[in-house]
Amino acid sequence: MSTAVAAGGTTATERRPATMAQALTRALRDAMAEDPTVHVMGEDVGQLGGVFRITDGLAKEFGEDRCTDTPLAEAGILGTAVGMAMYGLRPVVEMQFDAFAYPAFEQLVSHVARMRNRTRGALPMPLTIRIPYGGGIGGVEHHSDSSEAYYMATPGLQVLAPATVADAYGMLRAAIASDDPVVFLEPKRLYWSKADWSPDDPAPVAPLGRAEIRRPGSSATLLTYGPSLPVCLEAAEAAREEGWDLEVLDLRSLVPFDDETVCASVRRTGRAVVVHESTGFGGPGGEIAARITERCFHHLEAPVLRVAGFDIPYPPPMLERHHLPGVDRVLDAVARLQWESDWTESDAGGGTEGSGS
Repeated sequence: MSTAVAAGGTTATERRPATMAQALTRALRDAMAEDPTVHVMGEDVGQLGGVFRITDGLAKEFGEDRCTDTPLAEAGILGTAVGMAMYGLRPVVEMQFDAFAYPAFEQLVSHVARMRNRTRGALPMPLTIRIPYGGGIGGVEHHSDSSEAYYMATPGLQVLAPATVADAYGMLRAAIASDDPVVFLEPKRLYWSKADWSPDDPAPVAPLGRAEIRRPGSSATLLTYGPSLPVCLEAAEAAREEGWDLEVLDLRSLVPFDDETVCASVRRTGRAVVVHESTGFGGPGGEIAARITERCFHHLEAPVLRVAGFDIPYPPPMLERHHLPGVDRVLDAVARLQWESDWTESDAGGGTEGSGS
């Protein structure tokens, strides 16, 4: 174990820059080493180590029986994993890209999500489905979708979306250990993001189903997850020039949803903007905004706003920068949060709305 001398002469595990991809690989390796029932399977996960090299080295270390290359047949992959889970194994399925998972959707809805309910809890479904998702890599059609709303709308699934190196490791380990099926959404453009992290002594993370405040603030809450977290953090820093102190809340888990942490934040700030790459119409932001409005209505100083991808099929690579929510779009939304909402008699008599912060 790599160690360093801490203050006072004590020894602590050394933390070095690590990528999200490295943390995910380590999570799979540690899970497979600790539990022989954990099996990794998917297209090119063995000899190649996965398109994004997340499974690199696993076949060599654990053998092809436990890190298995499959045919190019997503429905068959997931259907096989259902049978494995029913017989006591813990399969971890990799779908190469977000939109490649659609052929397996029937298996997901009809069997993966329903099995535990169908058997009145007698038959668990310890199945983890890893899906690289979102934009930012210049992928062509079927390589850059934000499909999380489909999974959120399927009862019986947990839907997780890590955004940090520490969460990538901790949440994947928890997902694999869960007896319920988990759709584990991995933001492709954050695979190579870095943070100080120790693989030998990984920092503990919040339990599944809990959101985390990544930046405290008092003016408004930016609610986000996955690839949009860095965008919101950058926007919050830029907003200081306008006099706005923005809180950034990382949802982490879309299902189950942490109403307690979300509502505590919004009640404190009085304003909220939901930011994600998925479409606005029918996207996750609509459900999140509704939950906030139902629970925080009397604390809100302005309507809950959304910054989302446009309501179109995912655009080609040269246009995706216009499609993805950026700092400017987030700040534009914050500026529309009715910062001068207290009316005076002159306002009632026809005065114009102010523009201060």
